[in-house]
Amino acid sequence: MFTGIIQGLGTVTGISPIKSGTRLLIRPDFELKDPELGESIAVNGVCLTVTTLVSDAFSVDVSPESLKRTTLSSIRINDRVNLERALRLSDRLGGHIVSGHVDTVATVSSRQEKGDFIFFSFSLDPSLDRYIIEKGSIAIDGISRTVNECQPGGFSVAIIPHTAKMTTLSFRKPGDKVNIELDVLGKYIEKLLFYEKGQKGQKNERSVDMEFLARHGFL
Repeated sequence: MFTGIIQGLGTVTGISPIKSGTRLLIRPDFELKDPELGESIAVNGVCLTVTTLVSDAFSVDVSPESLKRTTLSSIRINDRVNLERALRLSDRLGGHIVSGHVDTVATVSSRQEKGDFIFFSFSLDPSLDRYIIEKGSIAIDGISRTVNECQPGGFSVAIIPHTAKMTTLSFRKPGDKVNIELDVLGKYIEKLLFYEKGQKGQKNERSVDMEFLARHGFL
């Protein structure tokens, strides 16, 4: 589990194939205190497992599923990546609840710089619009952001100078691809509201709907 508060950048220094996956060697720009084999780390918002440790770098293995669903399939040597170590129970939840399980890839549709701030618009599959709300949370390449505005098939965010300095968003330009993780709470609520239950020969019924809420005094 993560918060979307990026701890620093890393540089991809090695890429090698492993069966149907890929192994990445990453050198962080900051000190990883007491790193452990097997710990989880988010790389551009993708939850990965540290498989080896060297003096100034670590490696992670990217599965075929992650390659298919994220931008890590097009990663190159010397690319910069956002890094966040897994949340500890004693940590502050400064961003929002991020699982590191990417839902889709979005495209940067526009970038505007106004003073010290950067305003981005992104386009994505319109079928995902229902999970994005104005002033709600979204993770972009693992970065916790607040949605400024929503439009069909897209949304926009504002980037403060600190976020631009600490993350790869400062490098992003129109046409670039980014990993998107939607708010997990919204997905669970939808599943609970529209989950259909039943057995063979019986009519399926939604577990929670407007009729259910009215019948039990919630409406």
